[in-house]
Amino acid sequence: MASEIVPNNDDFLNRLTFEPLSKSNWEKFVYLFGERGACGNCWCMWPRLRKTDFVEGKQHDGNKNAIKELVWSGKPTGILGFYEGQPIAWCAFAPREDFLKLEKSRVHKRIDDLPVWSIPCFFVDKHFRKNGVSVQLLKGVIHYAKASGIQIVEAYPTIPTKEKLPDSFAWIGLFKSFERAGFKIVDNTSKNRPMVRFYVEEA
Repeated sequence: MASEIVPNNDDFLNRLTFEPLSKSNWEKFVYLFGERGACGNCWCMWPRLRKTDFVEGKQHDGNKNAIKELVWSGKPTGILGFYEGQPIAWCAFAPREDFLKLEKSRVHKRIDDLPVWSIPCFFVDKHFRKNGVSVQLLKGVIHYAKASGIQIVEAYPTIPTKEKLPDSFAWIGLFKSFERAGFKIVDNTSKNRPMVRFYVEEA
């Protein structure tokens, strides 16, 4: 990975590329997540599993194998971000019903019956954080959604109550990043974690 923080400039951001996770870039995903599976052997399975299954999956590469199985089966899992071919960012992106935690959430219940795809989490390499990568990643998701006929992109970011939010609490995404990417609040049941949407057909 890079050893220096990349300056926040248009040249850097314009050189980022994005593509869905697949068999062909699986090893790039593994490289980005590292030995810890991004955080605590999560491997982006937390929003997809029951708590007991997730905790069990933290052992013996269970969660890693679980998401690999999804990829190998051809199911959508998320979008990878690259800088000069190097994997630097990730966000989960799939139909809302694929995320068990969302479907059982009391706070982020469905507000209608429209088909939506959800973004429940992010991971950005520590050397590239706070450089606008998240906003560009969201734009990459929107581009993918347009090309794939996906009409609504939904997410549940945080609005920090303090000026600085520890990186370990930023995995759900920051509201300001979604706002900059064009998302709008559609439900405020949780004041600190609103539901936001991007209506692709209106863009």
